[in-house]
Amino acid sequence: MLTLKDALHPELPSSHDTGAAELLERCRQESLALLRRNCTAGGVLAATPGAMAESRSYTRVFGRDAAICVLAMAGSGDAELEAGAVASLEALARGQAPNGQIPKYVDPAGSEADFWYLGCIDATLWWLIAVDHVRRHSSDPALKARWQPEVEKAIRWLQAQEHQRFFLLQQNEASDWADIMPRSGYVLYTNALWFRVKSLYELPQWEETRYHFNHLFHPFHRELPEYRRSRLMGHYARRGKGSPGLYLSFVNLSFAGDEGDVFGNVLAVLYGLAGDSMAQQVLKTLQAGGAGAPYPGRAVLQPIHEEHELWRQYMARHQQNHPHQYHNGGIWPFIGGFWVMALALLGQREFARGELVKLAAANAAAGWRFSEWFHGRTLQPCGMAGQSWNAAAFLIAQQAVEGGRFSM
Repeated sequence: MLTLKDALHPELPSSHDTGAAELLERCRQESLALLRRNCTAGGVLAATPGAMAESRSYTRVFGRDAAICVLAMAGSGDAELEAGAVASLEALARGQAPNGQIPKYVDPAGSEADFWYLGCIDATLWWLIAVDHVRRHSSDPALKARWQPEVEKAIRWLQAQEHQRFFLLQQNEASDWADIMPRSGYVLYTNALWFRVKSLYELPQWEETRYHFNHLFHPFHRELPEYRRSRLMGHYARRGKGSPGLYLSFVNLSFAGDEGDVFGNVLAVLYGLAGDSMAQQVLKTLQAGGAGAPYPGRAVLQPIHEEHELWRQYMARHQQNHPHQYHNGGIWPFIGGFWVMALALLGQREFARGELVKLAAANAAAGWRFSEWFHGRTLQPCGMAGQSWNAAAFLIAQQAVEGGRFSM
């Protein structure tokens, strides 16, 4: 019987022994096979088709999932995956709303587009990042200007939600990938993506976004921003808090999130929002907090408990988001891929390789299940099997560690 101690300290090969090399190569092959299996003429599905996947709408082309898959598929040299990357972006473009928003997901047959209960702000951001990636890495010159009208509409939709002094996006609760978490107002993860989009598309107020990002999500500077409301927002955010060594997960007038959002912090490092010292501090804090233990990466370092002021009743929906589960402290291998990339980008190649081995082991668990997430305490594989973005995140992480290529 598997004990908690065994679960939290599984036996893994050393990063440079023969077993590790074999595991990495096996995971590469399994990841490519999974992506090919999940590719359709209408785009790459979120998970391998089956009765459970169909009942939970995982047999759809999700904006964020497909975009992350595109980062691995476009430029891969595999004709099937290259075509799947283009088909995915095309399917999402066809489902674009008249106001410019890219949907949460589309039916690959083109009969349905879903925009989530409170909207889905990050699908549009990820779609734009993926479009740029295809334009840069495809050998087809016709793709260099593909989807330009849709790109312009998507950017206008995002700009309509940008605060005109903070130059950060605003959003509802539960309206990004962590769609049963109580983050609202200005959200770290979303605005890391927004900065990336602004830099890729050379949008105005790029530096202002970076400036206010660092002051609002890490309001522990001695230097105070000039804008009065920015100073007050920082004051509200740090009330009763010491510097956590991380960016806050969100900030609004009532609350600020200090649960330790791993994905948002990792993206801030990858996209150059954090200066050198802050980037090193972020990775050091995430490592000390167990972001990659025993598998990378945990969604948050400190799960929100039912007694916490940030707990919401909807977090218990389907008994899913209790502490150490799902977005609230579960372990998501796709996040692990970005964690590995961040380590490699900051020069921690040996450590990154060790984490890559652990990531391969996570995908291999339960017979190469490519589980959506794992319980943060028991390590039970949970969620949907055959997750496309697990495979993609492993492949781009492996490229970063072994080839120095960063697709992000």
